[in-house]
This record gives sequence, C-alpha cells and structure tokens, in this order.
Amino acid sequence: MTNESSSRKSLIIVAWAFLLLASSLPRIILQEIFRQTVTEEARALIAEGVILLGLALTFAWKALQPLRIFFVLFLVLVVAEWFVFTKVDQLPFYQSWLNHPSFNVYMLAEQSLRLTVTLVIIAVLFLLRKRVSAFFLVKGDTSASAEPVKWMGIKEGERWNKLGCNFAIIISLGTLAFLLLAARPSFDLVLKAASFLPAILIAAALNAFNEEMTYKASFLSVLEEPLGKHQALWLMAAYFGLGHYYGIPYGVIGVLMAGFLGWFLGKSMLETRGLGWAWYIHFWQDVLIFSFLAIGSVTPGGG
Repeated sequence: MTNESSSRKSLIIVAWAFLLLASSLPRIILQEIFRQTVTEEARALIAEGVILLGLALTFAWKALQPLRIFFVLFLVLVVAEWFVFTKVDQLPFYQSWLNHPSFNVYMLAEQSLRLTVTLVIIAVLFLLRKRVSAFFLVKGDTSASAEPVKWMGIKEGERWNKLGCNFAIIISLGTLAFLLLAARPSFDLVLKAASFLPAILIAAALNAFNEEMTYKASFLSVLEEPLGKHQALWLMAAYFGLGHYYGIPYGVIGVLMAGFLGWFLGKSMLETRGLGWAWYIHFWQDVLIFSFLAIGSVTPGGG
C-alpha cells in the first residue's frame, strides 16, 4: 500500500468515525435502546466535543490536516444550530410566532430560523472556499452527463435534463404514497388546507434551499477533495439520513428515504456542479410534505 493510499484510508476512517459520533446516531441509540432522553442541548454538546477532538487531531496528526476545513465547517454548523434553535427561538416574538396555531405563521417562522443557519454556513463557506461555485451555490450545468448506476437504471449517456425531470416525478409520487398511507386525510381537510398554498410554496422553497445548502452542498464542498466524490457523497447521505430519524418521514424508513434522497441529490450536485436539480427535486417533495403538515394544522371549527 502506497503512502498516498494509506493516508486516504486514514482520512476516510477518521471522517466516518467522527461524523457518525457527531450525528444523531448517539441520540437515537440512547433514546431508542436505552430509553434515555437526550435534550437538544445535550446532543449539541456531545457533537461539539466530538468535533473539537477531531479538529485537535488535525493539528496533532499531520496526515489528517486535509480534514481540518471539514471539522471547522462542521463545528460552525453544530454551534449555529444550537444557538438558533435553543436561544434565538426562545425570544418572545419568536415564541409567539412558533406557538401560533396557524400554519402560515409558525411554519414560516421556523423556516426563517433555518435560513439564519444557512446564511451563516454560506458566509463561512465563502471565507473558506472563496468562490460560490466552489460550494455549489450556482445553478450548474443542468444538462450535464450522469454517471451510470445500474441498480437505478441510469445508463451510460443519460443526461440530467431528462433524469432530473423523471426523478422529480418518481420521488414526489413515492412521497405522496407514503404520506397518504400514514395520514389518510379527509377530502374536507384537504379543501380547507388549500388556503395555505402560498405559505406551503414559500416554506417548501426555503426548506429545500436550506437543507440542500446546509447539509449537502457544504459537506460535499469540503469532503470531495480529501476523500474523493464517492466517499464524500456517502458521508453526507449518512449524516442527512440519520438527521431524519425524528423527521418526516420518521424512523428507520425516514433514515433510509432521506439517506437515499441525500445521496441522489448530492450526486446531482457533483455531476452538474450546481444546486439546480437538487433544489428542484427537493422542492416538489417538500410541497407535498408541507401540504400534509398544513392539513394536520386544520382542525374542525377553525384553525
């Protein structure tokens, strides 16, 4: 084994170990297996400690130096999320919005908090990478060639202008089927929720941008060079998937679905060198998810 391949292997092992330890995995294990409640602050403290240890190792172990930029970004993300979702969201005016019974108010308030985190990440990425194209904050070549994937039926020569449209439909229909089976809303509630359509579209657009930029483009931009695109893609997908254990969809199914979606949309970023298809596909999926959240916010007699 050459020194270069040995160094790459060390980088991959360390990146995987620290990412999993700083992800939602410890919280899931503690809560689901040992029945120990883990608060958001405790989860953030665990993650911060793990990441700081990883960052310190990049100074003590020269072979890990290429991961330094990853640990810096990762630490900023965890601290920004902790501050926004445990401090900023406790401000009186935010509490009044977040606890408002109307979807129009509480969902847009929540998305404004997520956008705050995203803007912090963009600022840090700009300082670290200098150019917006270096962290995929561009549309990209939406008709670029797609790398073949046999098990998905993606063949040699296929392009993203066709693949993106096809998968936007497939992923949206799969999400709709899951939501219908899980929620089974009445037609009356669906009609009442139609009044929330403008807020649904705005929330979906913001959430798609926030998640694609914060959890995918950011990770790929700092991991692709030291680890290679395939390892970077799987690391990002694992972190994104685990973060959805308590999301929508939820549980193991939620992790697998979000993980696959993270991998596929990350693949689109790496191959088109932009955010275009990732945002578009995610947007339509979120339109469906937020529609069902709006339906859930409608109660008999008003709301």
